[in-house]
Amino acid sequence: MPLAELISLAQQALLLALVVSLPVLAVAAAVGLIGAIFQAATQVQDSALGHFPKFVAVTLALALLGPWMGRQILSFTLRAFGVQ
Repeated sequence: MPLAELISLAQQALLLALVVSLPVLAVAAAVGLIGAIFQAATQVQDSALGHFPKFVAVTLALALLGPWMGRQILSFTLRAFGVQ
């Protein structure tokens, strides 16, 4: 396999990792921001209030987006090994 093709596959893999992880990270960031605003507004400084909603939201996001993420990774893997 030529070096240029390996570099291209590495670039595609990094871009795929970004695309696949970005929706879950966005959900975690949004829930974290809402939780921080709620904590600031109510002056409740309990750390469980910051972590539990993010845990639930990320779990739901992974459950909903997991099949799509798996299909994207499988498609890339098949392309990388020349199966398709």
